[in-house]
Amino acid sequence: MRDISTVTFFLIIANIIVSYNGFTKASFFDDYKFDVDKILIGKDYKRLITSGFLHVSWTHLIFNIISLYAFSAPVQSNFGPYGFFFIYMISLLGGSLLDLYIHRNHGDYTAAGASGAVCGIIFAAIAVYPGMDIGIIFLPIFIPGWIFGIVYVLYTIYGIKSDSDNIGHAAHLGGALIGMFVALLMQPIAFRANYVTILIILIPILIFMYFLINKPSFLLIGNKSIASPKKYYSIEHKYHEERVARQKEIDRILEKINKRGVDSLTKQEKQMLDEYAKRLR
Repeated sequence: MRDISTVTFFLIIANIIVSYNGFTKASFFDDYKFDVDKILIGKDYKRLITSGFLHVSWTHLIFNIISLYAFSAPVQSNFGPYGFFFIYMISLLGGSLLDLYIHRNHGDYTAAGASGAVCGIIFAAIAVYPGMDIGIIFLPIFIPGWIFGIVYVLYTIYGIKSDSDNIGHAAHLGGALIGMFVALLMQPIAFRANYVTILIILIPILIFMYFLINKPSFLLIGNKSIASPKKYYSIEHKYHEERVARQKEIDRILEKINKRGVDSLTKQEKQMLDEYAKRLR
């Protein structure tokens, strides 16, 4: 077993600490998860990054940690610790942005996980070493990296289009694309040496992105066009609807205080009243 680098150790510890807080505190998870409405309406852009350190279960977390550890060495050996960290973070952001673009009209869509960042590291490694053997966890099966890349890309595109499971395929694809693209920018000689296999991997992604941008009705998300809102007429409509609902709840709390006193409030009602008062300051 090889030694773990400082930057990989830091990322693993960060994922464990943030995820553990999410496991044990539902409010913490809700405050930092990927949430379309909170990002687009509330402009809570930190969620594009913080959601990449949250996970929904220990299994989800451990799988990403194993994958990150397995592919960290070839990426760091070529790009150094700072380059490795940059690829990780830019892939995380790229995955979140593609997820946000695809689900921009699905206000109730939420997600969490480091898979976009990890996919960026995996595909950065494939860009430099397309012939590297990639094993399937718990199985004695190894396939060349470029074949894994093709299969994974096609599976991810299918997952986005079918929306048949609870996996954030868009974040995976976005992270993989950004990770490979940034790695090739940082080391262009890798493209010259491996351009055939790299193009084979990139072509289906580029075709998918073309249809996504120019012909969104061709791709259906959950049997609904991504060009159509899922629940609401518009983001502005949703904002005003939530504002009215929040004001009604504040009015109810104030009426309760008037009738029964402050001591009658629940902890959640007191917190809501405090947040309302802070917004008025």
